[in-house]
Amino acid sequence: MATEEKKPTDLFTNLASPDGHFRRKPSTFRHTISHDSPFPPERGRYALYFNYGCPWAHRTLITRSLKGLEEVVEAVEVDGMDKAVGKGWFFEGTTGPTSDPLHEGVKYLRELYEMAEPGFEGRVTVPVLWDKKTETIVNNESSEIIRIFCSAFDEFLPVEKREVSKGAAALLPSHLEKEIDEMNAWIYETVNNGVYKAGFATTQEAYEGAVYPLFESLDRVEKILGKEGHGPFLFGEHITDADIRLFTTIARFDVGYYTMFKCNLKMIRHDYPRIHDWFRKLYWDEGDLTNGGAFRKTTNLEISKRGYAGAARMTVVPVGPVPDVLPL
Repeated sequence: MATEEKKPTDLFTNLASPDGHFRRKPSTFRHTISHDSPFPPERGRYALYFNYGCPWAHRTLITRSLKGLEEVVEAVEVDGMDKAVGKGWFFEGTTGPTSDPLHEGVKYLRELYEMAEPGFEGRVTVPVLWDKKTETIVNNESSEIIRIFCSAFDEFLPVEKREVSKGAAALLPSHLEKEIDEMNAWIYETVNNGVYKAGFATTQEAYEGAVYPLFESLDRVEKILGKEGHGPFLFGEHITDADIRLFTTIARFDVGYYTMFKCNLKMIRHDYPRIHDWFRKLYWDEGDLTNGGAFRKTTNLEISKRGYAGAARMTVVPVGPVPDVLPL
């Protein structure tokens, strides 16, 4: 008797609902780091597990680099996605280590999830903020890890790099916090996650229900960058939390989402001149503005393209457009 064929499982498999819509499941671990929590800020106590191809992990890498936290929070690259059933992210040894450098013999990220929660049956995702002292996951929600990195470790940084010292130049200035949170909400829903809703839709209705709002929001961003008080960045002359969150999607748009996720109504480089200028300014800057190039040095679009080709079940990786990022 023929046995039932096992279908490969990866980060995105079977996330579309029966109605054809892609719905992202919420993150599991949602603790914070503060002197009032079980996870106080300490130099060297925490590690960030990431993959260069993942835009959600990328945003935490950017924030870590912008803040200058490289000597405070260790970063560990997980560079493989095992297509075997139930395996997921693993240490492949192509661009990162062959096994977890913090846990001898650990090959799969799922093993860390199971250390944190015995019997864990949920999705294994990056980024992961890990506590070396208690051997558990602090947080695996990228938007919250960004906020943790924003100020939780400031006591270990020079005074001029602390959020409280930056005033209007802070990543989350108090006078703009409400507006930044509002922008983050619709950009997440229609752009950051919108590309996945389009790319992983399994019906025409679900696809069109995602792709048109995606480009309506990109049109909206283009207009915002042309308004007084906005530009060259989303909220004016200083980089904010909102710029970080949008950047990782725009960086991957022309090289990944346009081709492999069917987000092909327009391209950033040809149809959105203000967004294109905003993106390239962040990407190419290597001065004090970006703390020596935080955006460019954390970006690896070749890894992103390979990952999206695999997720889209493509047997070849599209080579264009060339170059990945146009010069200023």
